[in-house]
Amino acid sequence: MARVCDVTGKKPIKGHYVSHSNIKTNRRFLPNLQTKRFYYAEEDKWVTLKVSTDAIRTINKRGLATVIKELRLKGTKI
Repeated sequence: MARVCDVTGKKPIKGHYVSHSNIKTNRRFLPNLQTKRFYYAEEDKWVTLKVSTDAIRTINKRGLATVIKELRLKGTKI
């Protein structure tokens, strides 16, 4: 499965390890993803989403219903 947040779209980015002698080798910065279940009261069911911790804060602030409506408008199956 891809390491992509369902809500924000965050994904791994590329960077470098930098040694003491300034040699650069490639590395990946992974997003902080959590698999989390939310109770969606409008449809009386549990919804499992792979979200970043930033997306969890967004859901708490704006509400699960508005976030799911926006995801469905984008074409995401929930």
